[in-house]
Amino acid sequence: MTRLISLKIEEGELRRVDHSAQTVGVSRNAYINKALRFFNRLYERRLLAKELRRESEQVGQESSAVLREFETFQEEGL
Repeated sequence: MTRLISLKIEEGELRRVDHSAQTVGVSRNAYINKALRFFNRLYERRLLAKELRRESEQVGQESSAVLREFETFQEEGL
């Protein structure tokens, strides 16, 4: 499904889009759609990487706590 939208774009940017689209041999619409898909995937990957770093830090902290408990058990001879 496609939807029609109105978009304001700076003149210089539009010239760059038109030039790039012509260079690769696609329409302006196809070029902009491809650019949006690329940016959305890039942004989603950055968000995922940020979430994975946060979760990795949490796992690291929990692992350190478990290790300290085991060390306590060993020191107590359990």
